[in-house]
Amino acid sequence: MAQRGVQLDQETFCCSICLDLLKDPVTIGCGHSYCMSCIKTHWDNEDQRGIYRCPQCREIFALRPVLVKSILIADLVEELKKTGLQAAPADHCYAGPEDVACDFCTGRKLKALKSCLDCLASYCEKHLQPHFQSPPFKKHKLVEPSEKLQENICSRHDEVKKMFCRTDQQCICYLCSVDQHKDHDTVTAAAERTERQRELGPRRQTIQQRLQDREKDVKLLQREEEAVSRSADKAVEDSEKIFTELIRLLEKRSSDVKQQIRSQQETEVSRVKELQEKLEQEITELKRRDDELKQLSHTEDHIQFLLNYPSLSLSESTHSSSIRIRPLRNFEDVTAAVSQVRGRLQDILSETETKILQIVSQVDVLLPQPEPKTRDDFFKYPQEITLDPNTAYKRLLLSEGNRKVTLMSEEQFYPDHPDRFIDWPQVLSRESLTGRCYWEVEVERGGVSVAVTYKNINRAGRSDKCRFGFNDKSWRLYCDGNIYKFCHNIFQTPVSGPPSSRVGVYLDHSAGVLSFYSVSDTMTLLHRVQTTFTQPLYAAVEVYNYGSTAELCKLK
Repeated sequence: MAQRGVQLDQETFCCSICLDLLKDPVTIGCGHSYCMSCIKTHWDNEDQRGIYRCPQCREIFALRPVLVKSILIADLVEELKKTGLQAAPADHCYAGPEDVACDFCTGRKLKALKSCLDCLASYCEKHLQPHFQSPPFKKHKLVEPSEKLQENICSRHDEVKKMFCRTDQQCICYLCSVDQHKDHDTVTAAAERTERQRELGPRRQTIQQRLQDREKDVKLLQREEEAVSRSADKAVEDSEKIFTELIRLLEKRSSDVKQQIRSQQETEVSRVKELQEKLEQEITELKRRDDELKQLSHTEDHIQFLLNYPSLSLSESTHSSSIRIRPLRNFEDVTAAVSQVRGRLQDILSETETKILQIVSQVDVLLPQPEPKTRDDFFKYPQEITLDPNTAYKRLLLSEGNRKVTLMSEEQFYPDHPDRFIDWPQVLSRESLTGRCYWEVEVERGGVSVAVTYKNINRAGRSDKCRFGFNDKSWRLYCDGNIYKFCHNIFQTPVSGPPSSRVGVYLDHSAGVLSFYSVSDTMTLLHRVQTTFTQPLYAAVEVYNYGSTAELCKLK
């Protein structure tokens, strides 16, 4: 029978409902066979309609057929199992690259259903059966399929690790416990697992509590983000409205001034024309009188001359002999007045802009984070800095990828640039600095200032407006051996601290914190600034002595 069965199509003995080999096979009236549980479940779903169909041929049975196990088919299926004939697994049953494969399958391997910690092997459903059927295997520990079973083998003794060394905190085999771990505190892996299992509860509670706290924090931040966005949108809208009103007010003032100028122009031009017409009439009259007098002067009859002379007397003019004109300024004073208004308005806008920027920069949703304490803490905010050749004083030599600066006696070949410092041996970084950042400067031969500054610091001239630390736009620490001096806005403060060739600089822009440190095996705070920064800052260096150098360090 087995030999005959092997020749049959493997699908012949499969249930068309579950697609697996028949279990407790039954044959219904139409001749089709099913697993008893499968056909019962199928007909249970049709009880409400009272119609019972064959799932394959759809033949209808008026009454629900009584199911009786097919002994012949059941025996045949059992014989087929013994001879190894099985229904071909579906493609999804085979192990893929991401799956754990059965260690006992030959050819194309099936997915492992379980892994055995005693056998240190993984099994598919077929090859797992002995673990359920054979008494020696029933005591084995089965777990979910794992690719890490070899980690349970001791590489030294090739034994299964069933012990745990508490002294060295590692899993070991029994031979290890009597060998190199002989005098150590060792227990069974099961005992250690039980001990640590007890710790999982409190740890999970801690994690779950922290998870809840973080979820609350996320919701709080989401609400705060929405509030910040609403506030910013309203501020932008209101600001645009106010500036629009200012623009309209300026346009109206411009129109009023223009109208007043044109009105005064019309009045003055009218007066001038009126006087001009009168003068022209007088000129005409004078010319006529002059002609009459000329004719009279040529009259030879003395009597006629005397008779006509009185009538030709010159009447007095109603106008002065000359026109007096004010100094030729006309409306230049108006232009000067408008220019003065413009200057005052520019000053107001500049002051207002600084104030607004300061207010905007103070908008900080989150409470300030604690300042770093150790060098490792500072290294969480590393800032790689390179120097900008376009800002370098012409006797400063940049090297090491524009990270090192040396003061030379001769000028370097730098092209002219509006950002270049003309009279002080100074240079700025390319990078602007905001947020939290930390960098270090290595100083050789002293006479170096490590500084930060706003970009709009003056560049040309020997005045304090151009020099780091001597104005309100820059902050500097002067370093020369064991001598330190801090300077801002001209005021210098002596600083005490251990001598070191390396200076660390920490900046928290939003919190307004600037700190300088002496860096060696430890970090010593030299000076701390608490202020409000209204613009992005730039790292800066000033070198005073020829041959002295300052190098922006690469932080590891």
